[in-house]
Amino acid sequence: MSATLKRRDVVAQLLEGRGELLVVAGLGSTAWDCTAAGDHPLTFPLWGAMGQAAMMGLGLALAQPKRRVLVITGDGEMLMGMGSLATIAVQRPANLSVVVIDNERYGETGMQATHTGSGVDLAAVALACGFRSASTLTRAGEIAALRSAIHAAPGPNFAAVKVVAEKIPILLPPRDGGLLKARFRRELLGAAADTQ
Repeated sequence: MSATLKRRDVVAQLLEGRGELLVVAGLGSTAWDCTAAGDHPLTFPLWGAMGQAAMMGLGLALAQPKRRVLVITGDGEMLMGMGSLATIAVQRPANLSVVVIDNERYGETGMQATHTGSGVDLAAVALACGFRSASTLTRAGEIAALRSAIHAAPGPNFAAVKVVAEKIPILLPPRDGGLLKARFRRELLGAAADTQ
């Protein structure tokens, strides 16, 4: 792979002007990338549910059909939960986008190569499952159109964004699961969060 995109730049661009976008951040690096772009109460970082980011996003999209939902996860995490792409496609949530930050590495366990580096095409899998749109992005000029699609295009949408395999500083989101859940619910539901 000869990727030139930097993961933190990509995530920062995707979250720029996010408004009321609901974001599920996958285990590890993508949660740190979202935190680096600015910790936000409507971002829910997963701490120990590898392979579950897309399913968490699906549940949120179905529960909040009037809100746009974005899952940002990594290629290793997506490979572990690949079956979720079929479930999402069958449910067809029009408000859901899944973006995989693909560095072709398992970043949290030592940068071992993932199968995407050997030709596994996650966008092709998503398309074959029945996603409305799916693509692999490699150029900086493609990110703005992806951001627009996240906010407006009918879904489910999928994009794999090829990025440089690099070790970068860890910027941890809050580690308290109860706090993360409570602040997300309060921001999403307002006063109703205390009665439900």
